[in-house]
Amino acid sequence: MLVLALDTATPAVTAGVVDFDHEGLARTLATRVTIDARAHGELLTPHTKEALAEAGLDFADLDAVVCGSGPGPFTGLRAGMVTAAALGQALGKPVYPVSTLDALAADYAEVHRLLVVTDARRKEVYWARYENGHRVEGPDVCKPAGLEDVEVDLVVGAELLQRAVEPASPSPNGLVMAASPLFGRTPPPLTPLYLRRPDAVEPGARKRVSRA
Repeated sequence: MLVLALDTATPAVTAGVVDFDHEGLARTLATRVTIDARAHGELLTPHTKEALAEAGLDFADLDAVVCGSGPGPFTGLRAGMVTAAALGQALGKPVYPVSTLDALAADYAEVHRLLVVTDARRKEVYWARYENGHRVEGPDVCKPAGLEDVEVDLVVGAELLQRAVEPASPSPNGLVMAASPLFGRTPPPLTPLYLRRPDAVEPGARKRVSRA
């Protein structure tokens, strides 16, 4: 099963092609990752085409698309999900949304107690806690200080806490492994997980200026 994996919920622009076999093992054939929080819309499509070319594949060879559904900032997250939806519709292939935090955790499934954090901006972080590869708390958003005393064996993701953090961004393998329980089923709705309102809001009605 050839899967295109995309994620734009973090500052990383991630695209990769993964071979998921019948034994439940994922092998990344090609990947492109650029850390640039302002270039999700600009880089995602070129990254996708480059990864497919490196793998010696075309869009028509894909069996499915997996896309990180957040949590993440509105603009970046939307770029990946809109791209995934468009590709799925054009190719007639299923699109599986998956938590970006779960995708990060999937690369550390062997860790007994794991905390995953990503940048939520406004000096906050998105987070979830895992035990033996299973999410037991979150996703949620809070100030970094609120996580300093959480007892875990490893913290991965954004380096925004005072404690040690192993830097990480979602990998194509992690995205596919996190989504793999959904394969063969009807995909759930492609709904982005924001956890809070967008930074940009529509302006309200102008106030009338009274004249004397």
